[in-house]
Amino acid sequence: MVKSKIPVKQMIEEMGDEHFSFANGTPIREDAFEMSDEDKMDKIEAHFKSIMDIIGLDLEDDSLQGTPRRVAKMFIKEIFAGLKPDNKPSTTLFENNYGYRQMLVEKNIKVHSTCEHHFLPIYGRAHVAYIPNGKVIGLSKLNRIVEYYAKRPQVQERLTIQIANELKNMLGTNDVAVYIDARHMCVQSRGIQHEDSSTVTTEYSGKFLNENVRNEFLRALD
Repeated sequence: MVKSKIPVKQMIEEMGDEHFSFANGTPIREDAFEMSDEDKMDKIEAHFKSIMDIIGLDLEDDSLQGTPRRVAKMFIKEIFAGLKPDNKPSTTLFENNYGYRQMLVEKNIKVHSTCEHHFLPIYGRAHVAYIPNGKVIGLSKLNRIVEYYAKRPQVQERLTIQIANELKNMLGTNDVAVYIDARHMCVQSRGIQHEDSSTVTTEYSGKFLNENVRNEFLRALD
C-alpha cells in the first residue's frame, strides 16, 4: 500500500466535516485496558481541568469545581462504556421450541452515541430484525447489543455494521437487518447547523437481500 505524503494536519483539514470511516472495527489500541478505570478517570480529570483553564473558565467557581471529575466519570462509566469488553452483554439463546420461522423485528431501540470526529452526541432509533435459525434470543438482548456498540466514539455507518455482525455471530444466522435513523449534533449545533436533517444507515444480509423480505421489514417500521 502506498502511504499518502499529505501531512496529517492538512488531510484532517481537507476532510472537514465529512464522516469518513476506514474500518468496521472501532480503532482502539492493544493496550487500551491495561490501565484501571480509576487511573483513567484521574488522568481525564486532570486533562479536562487544563482544557477548562485554557478556554478561560474560573475553576474556583462552585458550579465548575466538580466538572472535570464528572466529565471523567461520564466518559469511562457511561457514554464510552461500550469500549470495554467486560461490558459486552452476555449471550443467552433459547431453543425455538414453538417453531417460529418468520421475521422478528425489534423497533424503536434508543440510540445514544457520540460522534468520533467532534465528540458531540448522536441520537435516534435503531430497528433490528432477524429470521430464526433454530435459536432465538431474549428481546432485551437486542436492545443491549445496540446500546453496547453505541456507547463508544462512533460513526453511524460503523455502528450499523457492528450491530449487524454481532447479531449474526450471536444468532448463528446471516438473516439479519439493521436500520438506524439518527441525528448528529455536529450537524445540528455547529458547522452547517441544519437541525432538521437526520441520517439513515442500513445493513442487510442473508434473506434480507431479497427485495420482498427487505420490503416486509421496511413496512414493519411504518
